[in-house]
Amino acid sequence: MDVGRTGIWSIELRTADPGAIQDAAAELDAMGWDTLWIPGLGGGDILGDSERLLRATSSAKVAVGVLSIWRHPAAGMAAGSARLRQRYGSRLLLGLGVSDPAAAREAGRGYRPLSDMGGYLDELDAAPAPVPADERLMAALGPKMVHLAARRTAGVHPFLVTPEYSAATRELLGQGPLLAPYQAVVLERDPGVARAAAREFVGMFLSMDHYARNLLRQGFTEEDLAGGGSDRLVDSLVAWGDVETIGNRVRAHHQAGADHVCLHVLGAGSAMPLPQWRELAALTR
Repeated sequence: MDVGRTGIWSIELRTADPGAIQDAAAELDAMGWDTLWIPGLGGGDILGDSERLLRATSSAKVAVGVLSIWRHPAAGMAAGSARLRQRYGSRLLLGLGVSDPAAAREAGRGYRPLSDMGGYLDELDAAPAPVPADERLMAALGPKMVHLAARRTAGVHPFLVTPEYSAATRELLGQGPLLAPYQAVVLERDPGVARAAAREFVGMFLSMDHYARNLLRQGFTEEDLAGGGSDRLVDSLVAWGDVETIGNRVRAHHQAGADHVCLHVLGAGSAMPLPQWRELAALTR
């Protein structure tokens, strides 16, 4: 599946008023955004929320970034994605994640990430209407997961990573598999305001073991992870400034080997960040 070079990653496209979501999705499609990404958010009707976006758009792909394999049984995901494929063509990309041990415990299961993800992929393959490998990808962070993604899915969608991570992941993946990193952005030139908005979001993830381990693998220190994140960490994970500055970060990911970069606008409050999306649309050209 061709997801293009740039996309929008948005919580609002899952949680806002349904009418506002449809209007925003149609406008994003008209602006030229290649793919619209929505998060898993711990469960819910991810296929229904994906269909809302598919129905509102004509050319943009829709990607889930990502659903928890503990909260969405493979049989249901396979059947639902087959139904949407029949209605809208091959425009839905399912992102899969193993989450953390707590999510596995809630599902009454042990936690063996590599084996668990392999088993889930086996179920998708064995379904009456299998999910094609190029219509699924993984939120792989560690090397073993990256290798599994390269073998059995379209590729990877890493969260909270730097262009240097993109370069290292491309080396692990080899040429061919999709590398589509998430990139948080703040359209704000004032360092204090921008970093406050960035830290409010990023800080939520620094105490989560799987994200913390991956940040340490990227060269950050325990000190960088303390107190909501050091300026060094925040500036490395969140691109802030004007459109040109944010575009430089997007280009850095592409030059490092990323095929697609999806942008998550921070700092817009609870509103649909349409003004920011319109401004950033210059990066689709």
